Amino acid sequence: MIRLFVALPLPTHQCQRLRTLCSGVRGAHWTEEANLHITLQFVGEVREPEVADITAALSSVEADKFDLTLSGVGHFGSHKNIRSLWVGIQTSRALYSLQKKIESALTRTGIVLDTRKFSPHITLARLKHSTPLDVRDWLEVNSYFRGPSFNVDSFTLFNTYRARTGAIYSPLENFSLRHGATV
Repeated sequence: MIRLFVALPLPTHQCQRLRTLCSGVRGAHWTEEANLHITLQFVGEVREPEVADITAALSSVEADKFDLTLSGVGHFGSHKNIRSLWVGIQTSRALYSLQKKIESALTRTGIVLDTRKFSPHITLARLKHSTPLDVRDWLEVNSYFRGPSFNVDSFTLFNTYRARTGAIYSPLENFSLRHGATV
């Protein structure tokens, strides 16, 4: 079995900028710079022969290049049990459209996909034993975060597996977007 997801890798300058946010919370396991991305669709575990069908389906996705802006920070989990910290994405119709096209293409392969609502973000940290006070302070300090816009010209199918050092994401295939007006 192979574990897959589809994501937007981030430009190096965006990752470097995001790393400046990665401190100040006890118990945080900060995401490695190489692992920063925007998940478009979690595929899950599939048999290796299915990878060819998935790749073919993703190759059929047609969308124009577009711009994105990182904006704001937040967390997942309850106030007493905060599980992760994230950076948000400024609302983008082009991003939601791309995600829907990817979801539709993958559904046509017969794969049962995660049914959670798409919530575009970049996970900066997973938390264990962090206090609500630590998280509140981090959220307040970084609440006005806004990154420069960047162009999205492709998306990537990743393989993910666990190692002693944490999750490792390995790109399997990159899919280019069409030239077009930026949105």
